[in-house]
Amino acid sequence: MEIDGKPIKGRGAQIQVPNRFLKRSMGIVHWEGIDEPEDEREKPTKYVVDHPRTILNRVTSPDLGMDWSLNPYQGCEHGCAYCYARPTHEYWGYGAGLDFERVILMKREAPALLERELRKPSWDVGTISISGNTDCYQPMERKESITRSVLEVTQRFRQPIGIITKNALVLRDLDILAEMAAHNLAHVAISLTTLNEELRRVMEPRTSTSMNRLRTIEALATSGVPVLVMVAPIIPGLTDHEVPAILKAAASAGALQAAYTVVRTNGAVQPVFRSWLHEHFPDRASKVIAQIAHAHGGTMNDSTFGRRIKGKGAFAENIGSVFRLFRDRYFKGREMPTLDRSQFRPPPEGQLDLFS
Repeated sequence: MEIDGKPIKGRGAQIQVPNRFLKRSMGIVHWEGIDEPEDEREKPTKYVVDHPRTILNRVTSPDLGMDWSLNPYQGCEHGCAYCYARPTHEYWGYGAGLDFERVILMKREAPALLERELRKPSWDVGTISISGNTDCYQPMERKESITRSVLEVTQRFRQPIGIITKNALVLRDLDILAEMAAHNLAHVAISLTTLNEELRRVMEPRTSTSMNRLRTIEALATSGVPVLVMVAPIIPGLTDHEVPAILKAAASAGALQAAYTVVRTNGAVQPVFRSWLHEHFPDRASKVIAQIAHAHGGTMNDSTFGRRIKGKGAFAENIGSVFRLFRDRYFKGREMPTLDRSQFRPPPEGQLDLFS
């Protein structure tokens, strides 16, 4: 449902989206009713402590290139309008729209659960991607430090990890990441969608600025942490023209390699993203929607493995050609090192020494 036809500042989603698993939902039918409704624009973020039984998720998708994912938080206050993870909030009884970015589940037991998994004789020492669904450095991490505690566990076990984030808060943990990277046990991927701050403020409202992300890449690289820049997602008709500039800026900051995805609006993401487009870019919304659909074979959501990430068709091929051309120009001779699984060593119970 729309919120009185007025934009909600500081949020990516502009609507609530019905949960596909619930038969009933609550909402405001008429804002002119007798009872004064709670103003959706003023609702603060709600934080809920979750108690999961496990923390690692085996990644079986053949086009993602990771073994395991670990997400300290469910839902993401960054509020990116296009976020593919929004529909996962429906499994918790919440909506994929505003609920996704203002009801955050915190997994405080994540470090203990991870250590339990790493101590199992059956652990395969697969690379763990911290994030992958929601950002592990979203605003609440500054207070909770769940991600830092998880990193401390991986450091003690010499467990190879990768991090995906668009928040400069990752630099708080540079001491851990630099030490792990020195042993070839850590990579960081920084997502950089646009260099246009006006666009970023409405599309990714609670993320670090583009310039701060570039400074983050530089700080990580200077400290010896391998950095991959994720130009993701590229949005046809909105951000695709920025690809050369983003790659040049990221390479200049010290990133070792680059990758990209083309936006797709899976499930409940589509009404959220369409609403956002019409709210902030009414003059080009139809064009952007048409080009996204063209890049995915006529639908805004092609979930077919192998082409869902890069898309297909003329628009998708053009984006890929431009990306490869400028990646080869600015990243020639640079490669991300392969993480070393051979150093994994479960420390004795209670050991606190790090890489002793």
